[in-house]
Amino acid sequence: MYFDELDLGDDLLDALYEMHFDECTPIQAMAIPPALEGHDLMAIAQTGTGKTAAYLLPVIERLTSGNFPTDAINCVIMTPTRELAQQIDRQMEGFSYYLPVSSLPIFGGTDGRGFSQQQHGLIAGADVVIATPGRLLAHLQTGRCDLSRVAFFILDEADRMLDMGFYDDIMAIASHLPKERQTLMFSATMPAKIKQLAASLLSSPVEVKTAVSKPAEGIDQSIFAVPEPQKEKVLIHLFRQGFSQRVIIFAASKLKVKDLARNLRRAGWQAAEMHSDLDQRQREDVMLDFRAGRKDILVATDIVARGIDIDDIAMVVNYDVPREAEDYVHRIGRTARAGAGGKAVTLVNERDRAAFSRIEHFLRTKIRREPWEVSIDEKTPSAKKSAGSSSRKRRGDKQCKASAHKDAKPAGNEEARPAKASGPRRSFKRRPKPKPAAE
Repeated sequence: MYFDELDLGDDLLDALYEMHFDECTPIQAMAIPPALEGHDLMAIAQTGTGKTAAYLLPVIERLTSGNFPTDAINCVIMTPTRELAQQIDRQMEGFSYYLPVSSLPIFGGTDGRGFSQQQHGLIAGADVVIATPGRLLAHLQTGRCDLSRVAFFILDEADRMLDMGFYDDIMAIASHLPKERQTLMFSATMPAKIKQLAASLLSSPVEVKTAVSKPAEGIDQSIFAVPEPQKEKVLIHLFRQGFSQRVIIFAASKLKVKDLARNLRRAGWQAAEMHSDLDQRQREDVMLDFRAGRKDILVATDIVARGIDIDDIAMVVNYDVPREAEDYVHRIGRTARAGAGGKAVTLVNERDRAAFSRIEHFLRTKIRREPWEVSIDEKTPSAKKSAGSSSRKRRGDKQCKASAHKDAKPAGNEEARPAKASGPRRSFKRRPKPKPAAE
């Protein structure tokens, strides 16, 4: 289906044309028509399938064609992170370029001046408010934010918000909304908590669903089974093969993110890091540099596993195996977006093999194994240390035996052997035993 087949106005279609939006994705084709008709909606679709346009386009169309107040907040969009709120705001600006529809992002991590600016915008009445739950609730508690005339309530990445503990905040915000409203809920998964939330907020919703928790077909998935100390060497191997630009590497902790990014920079790669220790301005600068191509590699925690809209990611690397199969899908969903291709590599150490087997069982597929040989020069530090200790031990035994032989008296009339000539001792290296190839 094409966008011009939908019941959208000419100004909105012109904006879509300028943004090179032509053909609808499956979730857009299924969600936009019932949303335009005013139905509540429960939409389930994996990340990277165009969910943002699936709810923004019908809301913009209804705001411009209906009789809605100009001095009130008409739409509230809830999102789990500030990065996603900023991304939605950027797309909102593009879609409404030819239309008199205003939007306001509301999120934490700002100073007192930023809070006051947000408050002023809320009082003035932006058409669309895009907010994280905690910060919007903080504004509501001041008593200077009026949501009594909201006509559209949208929850994006609803499952992620519940995972982050925002259920009570969402319900508190919903209590400030009028009962007569249109509610749209978008989620990548449908656990029991999402069903409970949907039952509380939605009224006779239309349910649309695409393939749940399955990676996009354009992703070339593979794994390297390697020891933990060898993971950085695998990365360098991949980079030297040409996969060194537009790369996101996901690590399990912010400490590991910092160490890995620092090591890559020391090795000469243009690497940046993204984690929760960065303040808002630093995070914005990192994403701006990465989008602009000033940084080739982004090392991150799961803070960017969802909600970062960058269409040209060439490769995603799971430096650590994610805890849940759905986290794996969200991580690798950063590549192969908008119908493009991409590469996803997972580095699996001995400890994580069982966890990755569960991911394969969830996906009902066997991920391709890539061969990885550990050369003599690439022995792990622990192996080198162990080898060194054994070598020193053998040399020590020989020296003790030589000393005992030197002190012993010759038997009978035999003359003592002459002392060996002094000088450097010639050493011979033992030939290492061949190691079996890693899986």
